[in-house]
Amino acid sequence: MSVNDETAVRSRRPKESKFKQQALPAWQPILTAGTVLPTFFVIGIAFIPIGIGLIYFSNEVHEYSYDYTDCLNTLPTNNQKPCYSVIEDDLDAECQCQVKLNSSDLGDVDWEGKVFLYYGLQNFYQNHRRYVKSRNDFQLLGDIKNVNEECIPFLWPNENDTSKIYVPCGAIANSLFNDDIVLEYKQRGASDDTFKEVQVSRLNIAWDSDKEHKFRNPPVPEGKSLAQVFQEAGAVKPRDWKKNLWELDLENPENNGLQNEDLIVWMRAAALPNFRKLYRRVDHTNELGRDTYDKDFENGLPVFGKDYRLKINYRFRVKKFKGKKSFILSTTSLLGGRNPFLGIAYIVVGVICIILGVVFLVIHLRFGKPTQAMLNIHPRTSYH
Repeated sequence: MSVNDETAVRSRRPKESKFKQQALPAWQPILTAGTVLPTFFVIGIAFIPIGIGLIYFSNEVHEYSYDYTDCLNTLPTNNQKPCYSVIEDDLDAECQCQVKLNSSDLGDVDWEGKVFLYYGLQNFYQNHRRYVKSRNDFQLLGDIKNVNEECIPFLWPNENDTSKIYVPCGAIANSLFNDDIVLEYKQRGASDDTFKEVQVSRLNIAWDSDKEHKFRNPPVPEGKSLAQVFQEAGAVKPRDWKKNLWELDLENPENNGLQNEDLIVWMRAAALPNFRKLYRRVDHTNELGRDTYDKDFENGLPVFGKDYRLKINYRFRVKKFKGKKSFILSTTSLLGGRNPFLGIAYIVVGVICIILGVVFLVIHLRFGKPTQAMLNIHPRTSYH
């Protein structure tokens, strides 16, 4: 071997350091009864109180749910037919149902704290891959004429005329939940004519990050309206919408168009086929400044001595995909809404750890050997 070859071989050798020669000191844990058993007991003793606390906070949440999929039409034109049948027969038909909430389910103690209204859907797969991709994020940021072919077939009203475009485009926006739900109340024992609307707010129901960074109306020049800007750009409402985009909230221009919070909430796709989304907040501070505001709602939802009912304009079709829809009225706790699963999981894991700890302790006391004896094992050690 030449000198040059010998030098080349030597150059490939790692440097004489403990790291590169893999000579660093190492520690390997030895699982013994003295280390494993305390771990089981510590986990069990810690998890059980945590689980009890989680269940306590979950039980502090008041919640009422009502499935109104099969509610009957109360308008005089359709003779008490189920609303789902009315709108399936005629897509433009109007159907309204009224549902009295069961007072016993609401309880006889006033609900304290903030109260929220949700709508729930079952068997609706917002997590389908093609459905999730069927949107145009640039368009949602105000670039109305931006084209994303992922929106097809919900991109143009006529594929041969691209001067008109659906805004917002895509399957998610086209399927926007469009039932109108109104919560009403009256004094118990009074006639139904005295029902009054519970004052709610449609603001601050979407994530702040979505409102600030993902949804924005196009600039509106001075002297023009938001509707004119959309119309001049060739924007038309999605195929299954009943309202134009610029008519989603005529009372508050900051909550209209692409910045409408109902739209923003719906566009955040759910991960599971059964889900709920925030619909309204009960107004506890008279945000709208109305003279008709009832101060009984300042601290929560007054239940004692009051009856409640729902008035629903039924538009969202669910029967075709064997789905269901519901109305949920709920308060929250420090940990969010009612969900006992996490508390139960903590308690189950804690109990299992304590049981395993006891079993292993009995085995160790009955059959175990001292730790020092286990460490001094050599080829001639007897195992009997």
